[in-house]
Amino acid sequence: MTKLLILIVVLLGILAVAQLARVYELTSRLRGKREEEISDGDNRFNGRMLWLFVPVYFAFFLWLVLAYKDKLLPVAASEHGVETDWLLDFNWWILIIVFVITNILLFWFAGKYLHDKNKRAFWQPHNNKLELAWTIAPAAVLAVIIIYGLQSWAKMTSPASPDAAVVELYARQFDWTARYPGADGGLGATDFRLINGTNPLGIVTQESISTRLAELDAEIHRTDSLLEHGILAPSKADELTESVGRMRRNATRIINLRTLMEQDIAEKGQASAYLHGADDIVIKEFHLPVRQEVKLLIRSQDVIHSVYLPHLRSQMNAVPGMTTTIKMVPTITTDSMRMITKNDAFDFILLCNKICGASHYNMQMPLVVTDAKSHEAWMTKAMEKPFQAPPTPAAPAASPADTTQVAPAVVAQAHTTN
Repeated sequence: MTKLLILIVVLLGILAVAQLARVYELTSRLRGKREEEISDGDNRFNGRMLWLFVPVYFAFFLWLVLAYKDKLLPVAASEHGVETDWLLDFNWWILIIVFVITNILLFWFAGKYLHDKNKRAFWQPHNNKLELAWTIAPAAVLAVIIIYGLQSWAKMTSPASPDAAVVELYARQFDWTARYPGADGGLGATDFRLINGTNPLGIVTQESISTRLAELDAEIHRTDSLLEHGILAPSKADELTESVGRMRRNATRIINLRTLMEQDIAEKGQASAYLHGADDIVIKEFHLPVRQEVKLLIRSQDVIHSVYLPHLRSQMNAVPGMTTTIKMVPTITTDSMRMITKNDAFDFILLCNKICGASHYNMQMPLVVTDAKSHEAWMTKAMEKPFQAPPTPAAPAASPADTTQVAPAVVAQAHTTN
């Protein structure tokens, strides 16, 4: 009810202002005054009001900064985030200084140089010195910002150290999946043709290849059966025939992939990425250790997404068909940040920073940053559920009975009988 009353009051206010403007227009016509004619008194009044507007304008700007200060992000939770914040603050100070100077000059000149029919404005169509000044000055400032920004960007995207923790973040409409190396310490190879309900990331193993080929074979057989009955409309039959062709071509490519995998394993042995996929940890959780360098491998299944970690000041696009990388060193654990923000429910969060579809808002996943010991304990528990469980060792075959031996009880019975 209160909102309705406020809306009614606002509408009545707008109508009142409109009517007053109409009354002013009519009275001006009755006095024989043309609309484009402005009196000296009106000019002076407008000029003084512009000068009064300047302190009110900046007071409101300062109030906005103070009122919403607690809504800003807390301190950066990564090493490069501190440098990023410094660069952003540097930009803000430049913008604020230019903002204050230009607005003061704007309203001061508007109030000082009132219209006077007895004065004529000075016309200056061109001035080389002014052109040079306002071209070089912004260019110099932008050069400093760009050079410093490129240096910071290079640090975040340069190769990570060999002992850095590796995590893959996989984006698709509309969720995230994380993948961690298993007990062997390496991530396995992937191929999008192997993606199915049990292999959302397309991890390449002998078992995943066999499973995918079996699925394609079953689907081809089912579709061929439908076509053989001849009960489908011609357009639908043509569509299914084309689909069967695609599936057969896909199966051929997967067979070629298996051959490539076998050749790579033969050449590289345990160094082959094709041997490291079975024990990978595919999980809907995102955990990182504090004070340890982390290398993020970022992929997308469908459209462009973006890994955005606002509290760690990190962002990198997830592009279909390629793997992008970024590195970071988290410096604040989740528990410590809860103390800093005085919010027991605080969580770091992974967001998608590209509008990727109707359910873009669903692409969120909490990030948990813990100390090394807690992270190791979590990894140990996560390793209990690898992508593919190791094969169960076969039970040892029972030794064949020795028919040449006679049980002692039988021997004793024989002696007693004799």
